[in-house]
Amino acid sequence: MAMARDRKHRLAIVQYGRMLHESGFVAATDGNLSVRLDDKRLLVTPTCISKGRMRSSDMVIVDMEGKRLAGKRRVSSEIGMHLLIYRLRPDVRGIVHAHPPTATGFAASGLDLNRPLVCEVVVGLGSIPLARYGTPGTPELTDALEPLIPHHEAILMANHGVVTFGSSLESAYMKMETVEHFAKIALVTHLLGNEQPLGELEVQKLHEVRHRYKRGAASIPPRRPASSADLNSPDLNSDDLESNDDPRQTAGSRQ
Repeated sequence: MAMARDRKHRLAIVQYGRMLHESGFVAATDGNLSVRLDDKRLLVTPTCISKGRMRSSDMVIVDMEGKRLAGKRRVSSEIGMHLLIYRLRPDVRGIVHAHPPTATGFAASGLDLNRPLVCEVVVGLGSIPLARYGTPGTPELTDALEPLIPHHEAILMANHGVVTFGSSLESAYMKMETVEHFAKIALVTHLLGNEQPLGELEVQKLHEVRHRYKRGAASIPPRRPASSADLNSPDLNSDDLESNDDPRQTAGSRQ
């Protein structure tokens, strides 16, 4: 059973890595993904590999100190960010770091995405803060993220990119989609010059909906969607893929 779970997580990382690449959220060897296997081990993408061309055998297993336990490739230089999130958030089971262009443009402009412009984003993410700049792969970055991680599930990193995390890798990926989708909307409202954010009362009501939603979603086990790209992979077959997630957590709902 442990081997079956490990293979399932490897296939999920391959699939969501391809989706990140196909969506233009990463380029070249950018980005990294990880899954919490248990209390002592993480499954992570290696360094210097395109997230659109990974195989399940490329993944690396590390302990909670970042030491490689299994796998032939080198561990990502940004493993410290993943370790910090898992340490501060026992509820998190999956993490995605990417550079979606519009959201990263906000981060490079010193702008957060905290304006309550779209009700679905308030319900799905609450707010999307901006962490100050820290050199990737160093304590500067983790120090900048640390105060924000306990209270958020999506964070812009100044002059760097975005990190999202959730109860599964699928959840983390969907949040990345939501961040970029919202960034595009926020940019359009800025260009039109007639931004009309929700009022305090409306936002309070949406936060109440968010709390109810999170309580209900916590009891639903995540399942991964299939895609035509996955079906053509030499590492995947139809028996490995499961049906789509709970309808409340689909890309269409943006939650």
